Amino acid sequence: MKKIVSTNNAPAAIGPYSQANLVNGVLYISGQIPIDPSTGNLLDGIEIETHQVMKNLKAILEEAGMGFGNVVKSTIFLKSMDDFAVMNEIYASYFEGGNYPARETVEVSCLPKNVSVEISMIAHQF
Repeated sequence: MKKIVSTNNAPAAIGPYSQANLVNGVLYISGQIPIDPSTGNLLDGIEIETHQVMKNLKAILEEAGMGFGNVVKSTIFLKSMDDFAVMNEIYASYFEGGNYPARETVEVSCLPKNVSVEISMIAHQF
């Protein structure tokens, strides 16, 4: 059975999708962009954007009773691979003890609202 997971601590969906779906202990989180859920404003600059995306993902994980330790797969979209090193350092800081998920990072020509980074995740209840 599919359960839709939603929280006001992450941005509301800007299209016909859910923030996340929980199916048989697996949480599928839609791509998050750097929108501050308290203001609805987009943030700018790869450092602040990456932190906001990770905060949005954390809020959704917590709503489902999970944390970054439950994440088994991430997909990262960057508008420019020139931002990879900065994004990667910030991203890594959210995972304790080197408990990193599988991941791919790809450069794309454009992201929703012309942001610099979007990240989606898959997490599993252990």
